[in-house]
Amino acid sequence: MTRVDALQSRADAMHCERVVRAHARTFTLASYLLPARKRRAAYALYAFCRIADDMIDVAASARDPAVTDDVGRRLGEYGRQLGGALTGRPRGPVFRELARVVAEYGVPEAALRELIDGVARDLHPVRYATWPDLAGYCEGVASSVGEMCTHVFGVPAGADARVRAVRYARTLGVAMQLTNILRDVGEDARRGRCYLPEEDLATFGMDRDEVLRNAALPRDERWRPLMAFEVGRARALYEAALPGIALLAPDSQRCAAACATGYAAILDAIQQNGYDTVSMRARLGHWARAAILWDAWRVRPVADHAPVGDGPYIEWGRAAKPRSGELVKWA
Repeated sequence: MTRVDALQSRADAMHCERVVRAHARTFTLASYLLPARKRRAAYALYAFCRIADDMIDVAASARDPAVTDDVGRRLGEYGRQLGGALTGRPRGPVFRELARVVAEYGVPEAALRELIDGVARDLHPVRYATWPDLAGYCEGVASSVGEMCTHVFGVPAGADARVRAVRYARTLGVAMQLTNILRDVGEDARRGRCYLPEEDLATFGMDRDEVLRNAALPRDERWRPLMAFEVGRARALYEAALPGIALLAPDSQRCAAACATGYAAILDAIQQNGYDTVSMRARLGHWARAAILWDAWRVRPVADHAPVGDGPYIEWGRAAKPRSGELVKWA
């Protein structure tokens, strides 16, 4: 590599790092638990995903068909740029970094494409009739990211173990995206979005229009049981996913644990706020994030994969008031 190439590579890496620092405080801190090369690769993946997500947010904020059409065209061009990067013609710092990551870590093109297709679903009216419908969306926008990260983090026990690790990572992605959805109910409603499954809302005596228009909903006696149910569903998903961290390379387990437990802690913040995610946004304070990182640092990496099962198989059932979180069937 020439000096000019080295300078360009360094500038590309710094660009992706700035994207991460600007948008992901917890992940920025957790990333320091990774070796430098893996941290750089993780930043490239984050930047790639973030740019696609930001395009969709522009359309959602504008709520203008002309803007939506323009964003759709831009997202299509983004997909074409991905194709160029994967065939040796990367353009721009993010795609140059991404091409390097794909070459070094074997991140599958299918997962990258899945992410773009997943965020594109938000160009159209957001409406999910059932939990399985919403889970499919969560897989597209978040399980795809978990699969990408699994390749960067590494699975030293071989190809079969990688298949299992990806299954766990994809379950974790659903848990994290559901956490996002529960945290951002009010913010999404102001953009005309309601991700909560209509079937679940109906079970608790509500409908989509109430979520979109009733700012007093958190004080309604129906809201808390609904949110408690959804939080229970998310907790069950985290519980199902966490054993898969032991399949990752030892030098990546602490970062993965910090990301998972950090996101799961948002559920605690939601609960502490009385399940009101309409008028406020649940956040982790500095000390809470520091405690999560400290706990992750103290984790002793696991090298024995034998106790880890084949991974969770999810059975997406209907919401039912008396029970929650009964989602996981182990092979």
